[in-house]
Amino acid sequence: MQMNWYEQFFRGLALEFWRNAVSAEQTAAEADFIEGELGLTIASRVLDIPCGNGRHSIELAKRGHIMTGIDLCDEFLTEARQAFAQNGVQIDFVSGNMGDIVLAHQFDGAFCFGNSFGYMSHEDNVKFLAAVGGCLRPGARFVIETGLVAESLLPSLAASRWHRANDVFALSAHRYDPAESQLNTEYTFLRGGTIETGTATYSVYTIGELNRLLSNCGFVVENLYATPGRQPYSLGCPRLLLTARRT
Repeated sequence: MQMNWYEQFFRGLALEFWRNAVSAEQTAAEADFIEGELGLTIASRVLDIPCGNGRHSIELAKRGHIMTGIDLCDEFLTEARQAFAQNGVQIDFVSGNMGDIVLAHQFDGAFCFGNSFGYMSHEDNVKFLAAVGGCLRPGARFVIETGLVAESLLPSLAASRWHRANDVFALSAHRYDPAESQLNTEYTFLRGGTIETGTATYSVYTIGELNRLLSNCGFVVENLYATPGRQPYSLGCPRLLLTARRT
């Protein structure tokens, strides 16, 4: 595994592609889902990790929740701080690695969106889940959104695929390592005459394996959905939204 690839990946066209790929309507729908699944009430204290450019945190803060967002990408954190200032909401954005959480608060809920759970090694994934469990109050919920579980990824995995977000194109070339349960992806981003590349290595788990990891870290899995509209998850759905409760 290329260790800590995500520390250098998120910059330039990779960030521009992600900004363009997600609509305001999608963010609002996902915020509705997060708010409902976490069972939030006004002024709930919520952890967004990693928070990216803060699109979920800002939306949830506007609804009256007390948000903490953690991310490693300085460019996205700067953008997030500018956006929350413009929206007149208070959010605590923290620069840090999601694998090294040290927080004093007991949160009323937490969420991890955008395939981010698969970014790290197995050891760091376990450390991350234990740390999230440690900063949630008993009974609080945790939502993970990912397309990297084996049941979503492997049935339709192509050798390569083109993507487009407005004027940014991305080519992803995939190689799956079954011995390590890892997906290795080479990205090429293009806009006009600009070409940028990056490499990512993702940990891949079955849903059963993820369930057992969460159980070992003090969680009980409650719901498996395919969409923010709560369509039940089934084999081959491109996206998993999992809700777990801290015991």
